[in-house]
Amino acid sequence: METYLIGIDVGTGSARAGVFQPDGRLLASARHDIALFRDERRARVEQSSIQIWEAVCQAVRAAVARADIDPAAVSGIGFDATCSLVAQGARGGVGDPDHPERDVIVWMDHRALEQAQRINAGGHAVLSYVGGVISPEMETPKLLWLKEQLPEVYHSAAQFFDLTDFLTWKATGSLQRSSCTVTCKWTYLAHEGRWDADYFRSIGLGDLADDGFVRIGQEVVWPGTALRGGLSVQAAQALQLRPGIAVAAGLIDAHAGGIGTVAARGGAEDTAACMAYVFGTSSCTMTSHAEPVFVPGVWGPYYNAMAPGMWLNEGGQSAAGAAIDHLLRLHPAEPQARQQAAAEQMELPQWLAQRALQVVAHPSQAAWLAGQINVVPEFLGNRSPLADPQARALLLGLGMEQDIDSLVALYVAGLCSLGYGLRQIIEAQAACGLRIASISVSGGAGTHALTRQLLADTTGLPVEITACPEPVLLGSAMLAAVAAGTYADLRCAMSAMSSVAGREQAAGGDIARLHAARYQIFLNSQQLARASRDSLAPLLAAQAGQRH
Repeated sequence: METYLIGIDVGTGSARAGVFQPDGRLLASARHDIALFRDERRARVEQSSIQIWEAVCQAVRAAVARADIDPAAVSGIGFDATCSLVAQGARGGVGDPDHPERDVIVWMDHRALEQAQRINAGGHAVLSYVGGVISPEMETPKLLWLKEQLPEVYHSAAQFFDLTDFLTWKATGSLQRSSCTVTCKWTYLAHEGRWDADYFRSIGLGDLADDGFVRIGQEVVWPGTALRGGLSVQAAQALQLRPGIAVAAGLIDAHAGGIGTVAARGGAEDTAACMAYVFGTSSCTMTSHAEPVFVPGVWGPYYNAMAPGMWLNEGGQSAAGAAIDHLLRLHPAEPQARQQAAAEQMELPQWLAQRALQVVAHPSQAAWLAGQINVVPEFLGNRSPLADPQARALLLGLGMEQDIDSLVALYVAGLCSLGYGLRQIIEAQAACGLRIASISVSGGAGTHALTRQLLADTTGLPVEITACPEPVLLGSAMLAAVAAGTYADLRCAMSAMSSVAGREQAAGGDIARLHAARYQIFLNSQQLARASRDSLAPLLAAQAGQRH
């Protein structure tokens, strides 16, 4: 009997599911949107775990229907999700008291900035495994914020989950956590198989240690492990699948994109030589190495958090696709262009990319369209390698043009700036001994030919794309394949289920010189933005104090 695997990916704005054959071929996929609740003034972003689970169920049912398979033939499912914090079972939500259903603090939420600063000031040894500086996007600062600001919510929560582990709990009832989630976002020391109780006590979360970490995970397993009990009867009814099938310990979404790409056949076929670049709302870089390498401002090294038996260094940009969207909204021609894109049934970034390619002979030449416009796209701070969540964006070279061509120029400049941020991370890692030979890109924002070519040209490295159009979903399906016993381990699944479909080489000559000049402007502008912030901050703080 033929069997199938389901990969489930929960991103910032939607839940997606894909039905795969054991060789990695995607039969069908479906998505269902998820609501996002923003309070920009207080840097809060929240979601509902109930709605997320319902979106997962609808996506799975739709994908199975589109694949036209017998649901009973599905042998395993795997999950990945954003690294958002779920306060499961709490009396009240994580923010607005009028909305108790909002029990998820989304990864991009920066409400815990002060808590992160205090944790960093303590300088605990655990921080060396997050690049020396913990981010407000991680979970212990958010837990501390909940304890200090919403103590009833904090103390009443039955469990605190990373979103991936919440989903596997919903599917199975198992409280087992993935080593990927708790190592990368919760400070679990996977290489030693333990939580550091002293760290939790030193930052004000000693109650979690005193309880034996029962609310954040007493049993941690490797990604792809078949969770106890398999798919529960209740979850099977909701998903319309067979009870008892294998459910794998999951991954963070970016890490699923990593395993779905870095060991692809036809590429380097060397996990350490290929960096995974997951280009979505934010971006993540995943670099694996046989030994731990400490890179200031780059998260990790994390043991066995992605590629089996290897150490992971994780960088990225807090806003990538989101930065492009925000940048475009600043331009007066954006409404007109968005309307034209919708008429052609395209998203605005893809429509602008197509327009750029229409006026150049080769995608590399699109960089000239940016003209004098330069961007530092740090609207949500710099995740790495500066580890500065208070950094802000900078635009240079704008004129008074208001036409669509000038919007295209701004778009191209924004894409280049993301490439320069990626190059900065690559250079920071190389300075510490982490050198790569290629980049494998995944995520919706990286699927266009213009994006891939500009990433190659801005970094000077070849950029690969895999045959599967949904490599993040494929990564979760690989987890399912291991849990179901289709493959002996994740390493076997990675090489068997993924292959390289194309490669963009970096341009030389005048194009390379152009990007070298623009990259230097990027670095100088980044320093200028930080200097401006540091100079004005005390004056602005004093003025704010006078107003209050």
